[in-house]
Amino acid sequence: MKLNRILSLMLLLLCSMSFAQQGKKQLKKLNTKKVQVVDSIKISKIAQELPSTLIATGLKDTIIYDLKDMASARKKDSLWLKELYKSDLFDDIYNSVANQSYDMVDYDELPTEVLKKRLKELDARTPFKVEYNPSLESVIKQYLKNRRGSLERLMGLSEYYFPMFEQELDKHNLPLELKYLAVIESALNPRAQSRVGATGLWQFMYPTGKMFGLDVSSYVDERSDPIMATEAACKYLKSLNNSFNDWDLALAAYNSGPGNVSKAIRRSGGKTNYWNLREHLPRETAGYVPAFLATMYIFEYAKEHGFKSQGKRIPFVATDTIKVKQQITLDQVAKLTNLDKEELEFLNPSYKLGIIPVIKDENYMLRLPLTSVGAFVNNEDAIYAFAQEEQEVAEKPAPELYEQPEKIRYRVKRGDYLGRIADKYGVGVSQIKSWNGMRSNTLKTGQNLIIYPRKSKQDIASNNVTTTASKSSSSEKTYTVRNGDSLWSISQKFPGVSVQNIQKWNDISGNNLKPGTKLKIYKG
Repeated sequence: MKLNRILSLMLLLLCSMSFAQQGKKQLKKLNTKKVQVVDSIKISKIAQELPSTLIATGLKDTIIYDLKDMASARKKDSLWLKELYKSDLFDDIYNSVANQSYDMVDYDELPTEVLKKRLKELDARTPFKVEYNPSLESVIKQYLKNRRGSLERLMGLSEYYFPMFEQELDKHNLPLELKYLAVIESALNPRAQSRVGATGLWQFMYPTGKMFGLDVSSYVDERSDPIMATEAACKYLKSLNNSFNDWDLALAAYNSGPGNVSKAIRRSGGKTNYWNLREHLPRETAGYVPAFLATMYIFEYAKEHGFKSQGKRIPFVATDTIKVKQQITLDQVAKLTNLDKEELEFLNPSYKLGIIPVIKDENYMLRLPLTSVGAFVNNEDAIYAFAQEEQEVAEKPAPELYEQPEKIRYRVKRGDYLGRIADKYGVGVSQIKSWNGMRSNTLKTGQNLIIYPRKSKQDIASNNVTTTASKSSSSEKTYTVRNGDSLWSISQKFPGVSVQNIQKWNDISGNNLKPGTKLKIYKG
């Protein structure tokens, strides 16, 4: 009887939400028939026999609405949603910043004199130093010539995120133009993750995120929460600007850390203009501020360059949050609110497993379109009852909740190397070196390392078992690098071995190899 009652409530919920969405005029156009209500078992049977239907339960009758055409349209809408919400721009943005070239670009649509005039106008209304120079002109013209499609998609996403960013930036009395920083940080993908583990719209590393109140657990990564991460970014950017008293240097420090900017100032002989000390910054940071300024220019002059935003699904102001009272999955919410899962994942990106947990002293929120909030609130008991019933009959229990450890001390063992340790804890070699102030990859037996792991204790234990089994069933071979060798050509000599394997086994990050170098290769 409990299941029957839940099913009835679920059907009533679907009915009320669908009525609100379609309207009375639409319903009149549909083919309908009435059947006498007996019980929820009969309703369930009808739903199974007629899958493309909407079932409305009244006091005396159950009304069946044939929705085949609407279901077909919804399928097309779902495909469009997947195209809109797919997040494949991050690598493109990341690589363009890290490997930026400054060769002159032929682009007749933007004469140099016109660009100079517009940059001067931008400089007058922003605290950033928007000065013309050939390098910036090159970046702007490269973007205009080669990245029009991706920029239009980013402009579509910006219509959702920018109002949220501007709200937080204004609250912290920061320049609103900082919203463009998230474009080059993450390509407006709240789940973006860099090669070294920086995560979210604002690309926080684990320790920096913790410093500004962003927690990580098996269920939730608050670095991917748009509002929480934006507030943390505002605090971090404000502290950097207070330190350097210069927004260009603050941006450089946001990318590579304040220590690298301070070293660049010293190496340049005390210069504090970004463009004068840029050659002393890491390569990625040298391309970072030009990328930011180029993005700002293109967004500010999008109309003049004929950009057309590739539409948004829903504006941020047309959404609201509900505090979750009982654990529920996004799959369950999608079923009960008649929303597409892609849309729910887009609105709620911080839930790593698609599960919204309920934990003491935490307020985890579900963000929904305003049109769905009322129906959810009015039927909360039925929704949570359905979620609990599904969980009880599920074959697989919900994953165990664990808190991401803040940091651990690792004692180096005989035979350890940085690549193996990094793989064990789900971090990068460069991260371990940064956390421990290491200049080389050399380790000493007994040495203590500070590590901020990204794997759970269960995953680490599992990794230990796998590593032990792997070592027992594999044989180590030493390969001597010859003239003309590359990591790729070497990997081809050993079936099942990848370039990444060789890099990890030998603690190397680049592709330059010297003849005579000894490389460890594990076969089997």
